[in-house]
Amino acid sequence: MLHRRPLFPAAFALAALSLAAFAQQNAAPASVPTGESLGPYYPTPDSIVDRMLQLGALKAGEKMFDLGSGDGRIVIMAAGKYHADATGVELDQNLVRQSSAKIKSLGLTGTARIIFGDVMKQNYSQANLITVYLLPKALPQIQAMLEGQLKKGTRVVAHDYEIGTWVPVKSETIPDEEGRAHKLFLYIR
Repeated sequence: MLHRRPLFPAAFALAALSLAAFAQQNAAPASVPTGESLGPYYPTPDSIVDRMLQLGALKAGEKMFDLGSGDGRIVIMAAGKYHADATGVELDQNLVRQSSAKIKSLGLTGTARIIFGDVMKQNYSQANLITVYLLPKALPQIQAMLEGQLKKGTRVVAHDYEIGTWVPVKSETIPDEEGRAHKLFLYIR
């Protein structure tokens, strides 16, 4: 009498191997940041970008960082108009590609760059100016991280939301081209 083994263990093993191969193929590469999104992409109007950089008193040659740089418009204006050494940090790979391509097309690669990464895992100790437009729930985390890194005199400009327990040295509300009011907060560490 022939004894046949059930096909279930073999089928189960094949399915497990297939699932493991699929997971490995679709896993994010090790270089992909694993940080939490601290804000949705919402483009800041150019007039507000310009006012943020004016409020932050950005000067030529200074180092500035935009936390959650989106399409790179703050970095591009900081490098192009203000002649600063501008760096954006962005967690969305598509926005990084888009903003990096724009920087290249404008010939700003010597003074502007976008880092594909988690804003909470970067070094901002050389910053003269930081710009931030993130969700209010993220700002206490940003505050704690920046307090441990920023040198004395670093300026921080926050858009729409105050940063944790910091007290702004100046704040203003300005309308954009469509009449929406934007609040800006300047902090000096």
